[in-house]
Amino acid sequence: MKVKAAIAVFNASFLFWATAIYMGTGWSLWLFSFPIVPKLSPDNYYYVFVPQVAYATAFFTPLTWVMMASSVLMLVLEWKGGIKWVPIVVLLLVGIAGWVTVNFIFPYNRQMTAGIHDPAQLQDILAHWTRLSTLRMWLWTAEWAAMMYYFGRRTYQAIQSGVTAPTAKASKTTAV
Repeated sequence: MKVKAAIAVFNASFLFWATAIYMGTGWSLWLFSFPIVPKLSPDNYYYVFVPQVAYATAFFTPLTWVMMASSVLMLVLEWKGGIKWVPIVVLLLVGIAGWVTVNFIFPYNRQMTAGIHDPAQLQDILAHWTRLSTLRMWLWTAEWAAMMYYFGRRTYQAIQSGVTAPTAKASKTTAV
């Protein structure tokens, strides 16, 4: 039973970490990168955009698959008497965000990687890209919120049941 509990805690912690990475990336884009989009031109967008997207894609693609597997494992571990809606929600949202990325955002990424020379075309592509990325940011935020609920509820249950951390007995000392 202790091994199963350790696996459950490690798995849920990993999934919470992964949702936090996604959410942080989305909010970082929204807060710090999207405001400069109107200033981007065919002369300067490439090095502001393309290498970062390539690195993010290389990092997040395998992470997405591991998150989906982690969600399934969490669902199995939570199935009897657990909070099974959390891994279901996370799995669905990760899947939807991945689907949006592959089917709608990646085509824009490929166009920007190939090179855009028309300023109007660039701004049109960036407008679509930022709208789709804002949608992903909200999906990623919802994933994180589901995991935050999970840990908040588990913590509340532990407090309510009187579970506390073991305390060490104070040793007697003598004054010198």
